[in-house]
Amino acid sequence: MDKATIWAHIHAERAALAATLADLDPADWAHDTLCPGWTVHDVAAHVISTPQIGWAQMPGMTVRNLGRGYNAMIYREVKRLGARETRESILGDFERFATSTHHVPTTTSVEPLIDALLHHQDIARPLGIRRTMAPEAAAVAADRVRRLAFLMGSGRLVRSVRMVATDIDWDRGKGPTITGPIQELLMLASGRAPDPDLVSGDGLAAVAGRH
Repeated sequence: MDKATIWAHIHAERAALAATLADLDPADWAHDTLCPGWTVHDVAAHVISTPQIGWAQMPGMTVRNLGRGYNAMIYREVKRLGARETRESILGDFERFATSTHHVPTTTSVEPLIDALLHHQDIARPLGIRRTMAPEAAAVAADRVRRLAFLMGSGRLVRSVRMVATDIDWDRGKGPTITGPIQELLMLASGRAPDPDLVSGDGLAAVAGRH
């Protein structure tokens, strides 16, 4: 997928997430998400921080998190952002940066796509909201997530099973098979639990308890 199409998907998902957030009651912003320890407020602030982080912000992030691993750094930065931003400022940032094509230094244009797709699910699912990903976008994100699995803590999982999408031509990995919509395989590859009603296969036993 070319970069222009990737950014079109990112912008569409950001707009959809902004609409989801705007429709929530203020109390829902304190609701837990699929990210342990992160509220809706925290996740929303994190997603729209991506277009705002440049080289100037990198030294401060590094100094604040010396000696900490990647996941610990992300957690601390998310909580810091969440404490600094208000609901209104976050929604304002979604409007201001809706069509930005900036991404964090050292990352690719696919990382903002991953953030938008997965974190929309992280917010929506615990609140009982259904959000369907564009399969083509989810497939691009899933390929990148598989490469980043060592950072996301799901490296052993993606190496232990074969994942086969039922809604797009996408077949990755070796081992016992898990089949389902590509968005559920993306959830699984990132270390999240997929919707059990939408996935099947003997590979599910191999990944049970790893989410």
